[in-house]
This record gives sequence, C-alpha cells and structure tokens, in this order.
Amino acid sequence: MDRAAELFGLLRSLDLPLGDYAIFGSGPLIVRAIIEATNDLDIITRGDTWRRLQELGNVTEFDDGSLRVDMFEDRLTFGNSWKYGAFEFNELIDTAEVIEGLPFVRLEHVVAYKRAAGRPKDLEHLEKLAEN
Repeated sequence: MDRAAELFGLLRSLDLPLGDYAIFGSGPLIVRAIIEATNDLDIITRGDTWRRLQELGNVTEFDDGSLRVDMFEDRLTFGNSWKYGAFEFNELIDTAEVIEGLPFVRLEHVVAYKRAAGRPKDLEHLEKLAEN
C-alpha cells in the first residue's frame, strides 16, 4: 500500500461525518498526485467532531498555544485553528471538495495557506502546483 492510501485509510477508519472536517495543508495536493505523500495529514475540524477527537487522540499544543489532536503515532494531526494565515475554517470546511469520499480544502485556499507559511517546502509545492 502506498503512503497516501495508508494515510487516507487511517482517516477513513475514524468514520468522521462529512461536514465537520476537511483535509488541509498538503493533502489536497497529495490526492491530486501533484506531490508525493509525506508522513502525515493535516485536518481541520469543528463542532462535535473536534470534541470527539479530543477524547480519542493525544491533545497537545501548536507553537502558538492552540490545541491539536494527534492520532496514529502523529500520522494524522487535527486542529480547529492553524498557525499560518488567517482563515475562516467554517468556509474552508463548507466549500471542501469531496474526492474519493474524503473532503479536501479547495486548492485556492491551499495556495493562500502555503504563501502565508512561506516555508521552503511550501514554495516547492507552489512551484509543482503551477507546473500542473
């Protein structure tokens, strides 16, 4: 099984309700085969799903003090805020594209996130996206 299929499979195993989460970060690029899968997926959440995940996973803090939930040996990271950029998470979740049964944040939001983060890997991902 390839790394992307494994990560998406771990997420599917949680049987989370559509409408309360969306795959963010590099996940929307991975599902479109723009970049290779890394070691983890970042997922934004809200509502009852966020509360449920806090009971199931390992609750820690991001560098900025906001909470995150790590699961499956940090292979999945869930948050209800994100370190880079200013995003309206309800909009990101509400407008997510369902691909292969999973919700992914729309590419225009991923581009904005990666520009705001500006890390070397984000700039590389933006270059690969521009090539496609």
